[in-house]
Amino acid sequence: MCGAGIHESVSGMLKPLALAAGVLLALNAAVTPPAQATPTLDWGECPGGPGEVGIECATLHVPVDWSRPGGRQLTLTLGRLPSTAPKPQGSVLVNLGGPIGISIDLMRSYGGAAAFAGLRQKMDIVTWDLRGGPNAPGLSTNLPCEWTGARQPRVPRNQAEFDALAAANRAIAEKCQAKDRQLFAAMDSASHARDLEAIRRALGESKVNFYGASYGGFIGQAYAGLFPERVRSLVLDGTWNHSTGNWDRELTRLARDVQTFMTRFFDWCRGQENCASLWQQVVARAQRSPLPAGSTTYDGNEIRWTGLRLARLGEASYPTLLAALRKAATTGDASGFVPAPPNAPFPSAPSPGVVECTDWPHPTSQRQLQQQVRRMEAAAPYTGIAGTIQQAMLNCVGWPVPVRNQPAALPDGLPPLLMAGNWSEYDSATRVIDQVPGSRGIYHDGPGHTLYTSNDCARTKIDAYLADLVVPPRGTRC
Repeated sequence: MCGAGIHESVSGMLKPLALAAGVLLALNAAVTPPAQATPTLDWGECPGGPGEVGIECATLHVPVDWSRPGGRQLTLTLGRLPSTAPKPQGSVLVNLGGPIGISIDLMRSYGGAAAFAGLRQKMDIVTWDLRGGPNAPGLSTNLPCEWTGARQPRVPRNQAEFDALAAANRAIAEKCQAKDRQLFAAMDSASHARDLEAIRRALGESKVNFYGASYGGFIGQAYAGLFPERVRSLVLDGTWNHSTGNWDRELTRLARDVQTFMTRFFDWCRGQENCASLWQQVVARAQRSPLPAGSTTYDGNEIRWTGLRLARLGEASYPTLLAALRKAATTGDASGFVPAPPNAPFPSAPSPGVVECTDWPHPTSQRQLQQQVRRMEAAAPYTGIAGTIQQAMLNCVGWPVPVRNQPAALPDGLPPLLMAGNWSEYDSATRVIDQVPGSRGIYHDGPGHTLYTSNDCARTKIDAYLADLVVPPRGTRC
């Protein structure tokens, strides 16, 4: 959940949302290079210079396909903010979400100087530009793709519409796949997690300290699943649950989590109007016949998604949402829901791409999709699939490579993990850490996405955990 990456709500994960990819569980046994092949890192000046934070860079060669460690290699570029301590306690590896390939630029521009300044007094801060450069190419080996189709697809109503969506998605994906078929198939979060393990080895550290924001939390979950014995500390900040053995059940739980944004809005406006009833009327009307919305039209699910976009911002946006709802109810005009530029007039976020479509299960038939939609509608009648990863996965229907990083429960043997989250993100991520005894969460009762860079209380507790393994007490709020 974006980090720059899972796409206004999903993009709040998939951007801030952000709120997206690995090898089938049966193939997920840890693949590591031979011990004698462990490289060392030669730190020097970064392309583009050190910036005000003094970042330095190194390169590391890793397999394109981790199931073939002796095959073709790619280049990862790493960035390090050296600790200001005379004797650092080790390194914290950081992914800021997205999924994007410009972590070094992000760290150079603001991360080191601000958010990581305190932790840097004890530890080195290390990041890397993801393989493939998803959504924004960085300094590592990248896969230049241009994702078109800014509009989130509508939910297919029949098999013909499902087939048309699959064909359109496949055509877009195959243009990217043709540029590098091997890399295209190996950009899931489990592949990124294997890269993380190679970085740990190259740093010469016995265990990993990892902070993952938004989509970076899925890399962290993949790493915990693959290398539980190598985890010292692991923070999931503003993310969702990819660590489940029952994906359909998780979808319904996620739908309920997301619906809380609307129910909070309904509670706020209860003294002025029955907003829940008005909302259902407008959604049903738009589902029967899409409503005009600026230069386009919105169906019921698009009303839900754009309404959620406003509700996610919290009480400051509630008057705007109420005005849009009243206007749509009285005049049939949904223009009040239209996002501001540059997204206008589409009720969308950037389309998921190579990482997300190999991380998350997506329906393979209209029947399967409709079954999932019905279950999510029953669990969350106000919002259904809107704002969930399932909505984003409509962009992955027809994808030319399989889901390699399938969701799976975490293994035994992990040390206590730490999670931080706002509102519904907290609920979803709680289902991750509840699998690991001794793990704890940090809750912020408010809107937003991720806590570390914006919440001093949470940052202090996360730093204490990463550096000294101090786990905050149960029920911690910031």
